[in-house]
Amino acid sequence: MSTESPAAPTRRLQPPQTLSDNPLRRLAEDVRTEIVVRRRGAYPPGPADFSMGRTLRIAHDPLPILLSLYEEHGPIFSVRILHHPVIFMLGPEANHFITVAHPENFHWRESSFGDLIPLLGDGLLTIDDAYHDRAREIMMPAFHREQVAASVAAMVAEATPAIESLRPGQVVDLYGWMRGLAMRIAMRALLGLDPDEAGKGAAAAHHFERALGFYGIDFHLRLLRGPRSPWSKMVASRAVLDEIVYGEIAHRRADPDPARLDILSLLVGVRDEAGEGFSEKEIRDQVMTLMFAGHDTSTSTLTFMMHELARHPDVVERLREEQDRVLGGEAPDIDRLEREMPYLDMVLDEVLRLYPPAWIGPRRAVRDFEFGGHRVERGAYVNYCSWASHRIPEVFPDPEAFIPERFTRERKAALPRGAYVPFGGGRRICIGKRFGQTEVKLVATMLLQRLRLDALPGRTMTVRQMPTLSPEGGLQMRVLPHA
Repeated sequence: MSTESPAAPTRRLQPPQTLSDNPLRRLAEDVRTEIVVRRRGAYPPGPADFSMGRTLRIAHDPLPILLSLYEEHGPIFSVRILHHPVIFMLGPEANHFITVAHPENFHWRESSFGDLIPLLGDGLLTIDDAYHDRAREIMMPAFHREQVAASVAAMVAEATPAIESLRPGQVVDLYGWMRGLAMRIAMRALLGLDPDEAGKGAAAAHHFERALGFYGIDFHLRLLRGPRSPWSKMVASRAVLDEIVYGEIAHRRADPDPARLDILSLLVGVRDEAGEGFSEKEIRDQVMTLMFAGHDTSTSTLTFMMHELARHPDVVERLREEQDRVLGGEAPDIDRLEREMPYLDMVLDEVLRLYPPAWIGPRRAVRDFEFGGHRVERGAYVNYCSWASHRIPEVFPDPEAFIPERFTRERKAALPRGAYVPFGGGRRICIGKRFGQTEVKLVATMLLQRLRLDALPGRTMTVRQMPTLSPEGGLQMRVLPHA
């Protein structure tokens, strides 16, 4: 009989079950799930008939339909989208219920977030329960204020030449310009790569954009497989990215450098309370997820901010008065951005109210629950939608107007719980929130210190939804000298 003490239990958890990337299997599973759910109970009220017209409207302009159904049915309703019904829960109480009060009722992985797994793998957006909580615990030190402050140098270094390249009189696609800048910042701050290095940084940027493009095309094109299909191009770019990222992980494990402060280096070295760190695949998946979440959201937010500022010169004037008083022409730093520029915070909050990049929160119910007088059966798809909830007039009067003063400290504190959720909420609130906000505020401030951006006469902006909110076809603006 052995007298050795039993080994201490490890915290290493099994990764989540692999989901099929066969679109036909996914469609069949959705149909089977609907049959099972309907046998157990009814869906909340709402249009249940098949309608390609309604499906297309929701795909290209969902706000009118969602807000109309909210007016008709209240904070919970169903709507058939293509082949299966989806439950929407809108408004402060619904947002709080899903994100804070009862997150245990939902999974992210089995929702439409699962569509991201072929590129992102098992990152924070596509995992649940204890496996998610452990990953988030390990990653949190990489997003503390001190680490974000260290990334500001990379942001300034990339933003300075990008802004200097803009010339008065030039017409620029601001969305494309910011997308390029955000990718360069991500290369340096997240991956620790030189975006001008052809063998790694430039190649990683190119192939990440190419792979991400798969999720911006129409749904029916994403179903195609085979040579030359969008799917095959995404898979090929994923392979290049994997080679680069896994090579960097191996290099940093073999030759650690405490002076490196990029997120990838930190994830290689961080440990949980039991002394365990991430596997190579876990590091790869988390970094890819951070690239996706941070790159797209910062790009869209800065673009929409410049769009609104061009329409509201009085707001620009107040911003410039604040930055002149606080910065005196110097480059911004995290201390002054966070603590001494409250009007900039108010402007950013209002931009995120009108245009939350992560505009929808798809979930799948894993438990039966009741809300708003209706029972929801496990297995049903359930979405909250910050984009629609932020436009409910009982919560935000004159909801289409751009009014930064909605977010004075006192008025923001008086909002109902769940009223304002651009970053989600609860234990799954966006881990990169501070990083993204800092990036947007820094680039916006540096732009306003040097020049003006004006809308082109007669041009209108249309918002597209996939994969995050963005201006359809970019946003053409004219560069003007600082007034």
